[in-house]
Amino acid sequence: MKSWCKTLLACSLSLGLLSACSSNDVEEEPVSPLPQIEASVFPEVSWSASVGSGVGDYYSKIRPAVRYGKLFVMDRYGEVAAYDEATGEQVWSLEISSWFKEGALSKNKGARLSSGITAARNKVFFGGESGLLGAVDAETGEMVWHVTAGGELLSAPTVGEDVVVVHTSTGALEAYNVDDGKQLWIYESKLPTLTLRGTGSAAYEAGGFFVGTADGKVAVVVKSNGQAAWEQPIYTPKGGNEFTRMADVDMKPLIVGENIYAVSYNGNLVSMELRTGRVVWSRKYSSFNELASAGLNLYLVDDHGRVYAVDKRNGLESWSNSELTNRELTSPVVFKDYLVVGDFEGYLHFIDRASGKLVGRVEVDSSGLFSQPLVIDDKIYVQSRGGKVARITLP
Repeated sequence: MKSWCKTLLACSLSLGLLSACSSNDVEEEPVSPLPQIEASVFPEVSWSASVGSGVGDYYSKIRPAVRYGKLFVMDRYGEVAAYDEATGEQVWSLEISSWFKEGALSKNKGARLSSGITAARNKVFFGGESGLLGAVDAETGEMVWHVTAGGELLSAPTVGEDVVVVHTSTGALEAYNVDDGKQLWIYESKLPTLTLRGTGSAAYEAGGFFVGTADGKVAVVVKSNGQAAWEQPIYTPKGGNEFTRMADVDMKPLIVGENIYAVSYNGNLVSMELRTGRVVWSRKYSSFNELASAGLNLYLVDDHGRVYAVDKRNGLESWSNSELTNRELTSPVVFKDYLVVGDFEGYLHFIDRASGKLVGRVEVDSSGLFSQPLVIDDKIYVQSRGGKVARITLP
């Protein structure tokens, strides 16, 4: 199946649009079988727990967070919980599904939590498809405040000092006070006729929130007033129809030193100056995944599941690996000397960062892995579609 058809299917666009993907003149691209490897590292699951019912087959970027000695997790249906980071023992659990059975939220037919979790300012922030943005006390699990944003929340909230922002499905960046949930400002960006289902989180640095937009730009929004300091297109949409003109920046811009890196679907991977937005270099890649960085390289998983290492200084490719093509890989994460990605069958793969060679793997949960693994010190945390949360270590 063509790349864009697979992507649109994964992102739950309408059946009418998807019917074009089943045409007989579209070549089906096979899913790579699990490759044979000569393992040199042997990761293992040190502990695991089950959190609700997970997310099933729904689009979701639900991802754990670790802070204050706890692992914070949630499922789609309304369970938010904290586990002791060292032992995996549950510390507290909050069930919010009852909120959606009566009152203003009853029309939403369930909690439908869909963002990642962010832990900051002694609170745990999370959001959902109903527009719910909640803040929970990190120590006790008690709800501190909750509000309804102006659109679906499909990516993790971002905390910058005393402000928490969320990127909604309407293309807006909405800011709230972290202590009481009072709305502070809204920054709106243009939403094209056709976009991928998803939004990227904002990155925070030096008083500004850096965010990718659905029309192929990166903008920096000033924390104090919600005004754009600059906007920079990283790809100009081209083509004769809405499919070929899709250029969403559906990832969290990556800030490294004085530079910011971003990639668009059907577009470019770019390096920009942090202060001005000036494009330093641009290379043709298509992705909706997060970037990872270590040493001189950026690491990228494209929309086919091919993995690349790219020199941060000039955008030149250091290596590529296509052994996991079309295995619906997660965004990559750097762990020691390895690059780690999960796949739709629930395997966590370890790739040597120097050579790009597959050197190890571990099966976590056959329901599949979807969100980016989380690395804290010498441990990896993952959450499966079925709700299993696991800590992975190397012996």
